[in-house]
Amino acid sequence: MATLTDVNLRHDKIDTILSKYPFAETFLTNNGVDVTNFRENSLDDYFKSLDPEHIEDHAIDPEHLLDQFSVFISQMLSFLGEDDKVVESITILPGHDKSGKTENFSEFIIQKNEIVSIVGPTGSGKSRLLGDIEWAAQNDTPTGRSILINGKTPDKKWRYSSSEKLVAQLSQNMNFVMDMSVFEFLELHAESRMVTDSETVIKRIIEEANNLAGEKFDPNTPITALSGGQSRALMIADTAILSKSPIILIDEIENAGIDRKKALKLLLSEDKIVLMATHDPVLALMGNRRIVIKNGGILKIIETTEEEKEILTEIEELDKKVMTMREKLRNGEKLTS
Repeated sequence: MATLTDVNLRHDKIDTILSKYPFAETFLTNNGVDVTNFRENSLDDYFKSLDPEHIEDHAIDPEHLLDQFSVFISQMLSFLGEDDKVVESITILPGHDKSGKTENFSEFIIQKNEIVSIVGPTGSGKSRLLGDIEWAAQNDTPTGRSILINGKTPDKKWRYSSSEKLVAQLSQNMNFVMDMSVFEFLELHAESRMVTDSETVIKRIIEEANNLAGEKFDPNTPITALSGGQSRALMIADTAILSKSPIILIDEIENAGIDRKKALKLLLSEDKIVLMATHDPVLALMGNRRIVIKNGGILKIIETTEEEKEILTEIEELDKKVMTMREKLRNGEKLTS
């Protein structure tokens, strides 16, 4: 993830600067800086090459221009949500359940590339916990919980800015209403993120989505024509690859018609923190740890044991058999014992 400290705007090659900040070329062009023949040189070299009369006629002030250039890049990084967003951990500090009883833990730290499942009866408060994390609660929600980012109180911009979202939430209900193709939808998202090689990124997202979905689709498929499973597969791949949000909150994907194990593997490969509210024993045991919710509060936190991992293998085998039978029925085949 690029930051303004990654390059020296004065001395690094212009090509290096533009590769890290593709949007920077717009600033240079709008300010009459033609670097076409200087991409292997620095901005210092460019300004030194200019004729003094040209500098005077065009009122070029190299020092002032470099200052403005720095401010422009900082503002764009902030707009795109790419500054100060390296999240190594989130910490949940205890609040209380619906009865006002204090939750029985001191703090719960979740590290990057970790999967944590959230389990409990329907209506117990799983989604409320996800909401607390998404809002980066500071003892200002019904549960009284507080959330820390990298061990510190999160900056307010992470709560209020539409472009600074720390969290991407994937829910069980995903319906598209826009009249556009899959490619056009992804292209729009890529453009909003100032992605340079958007076609390559879009191709990868579609490939990964088709790897998750039971039935494949192509770039020209209207997004309104996607099935529920295809829609969820597309959004998971898009969130993993294109979203800058480092925390993924998943609310009930067991009935999504996708390969759940592959979905989690894809999200983790992109350095995400993954939390998922679920009733599915497969997903629950895939987590490194699980949070048990009861009466709106965190009842306990359980480490997944080696025995449970062995049981998970057995459950996955049963799950594969059920999936195979489901596919046969979908394809009009008869089941045999």
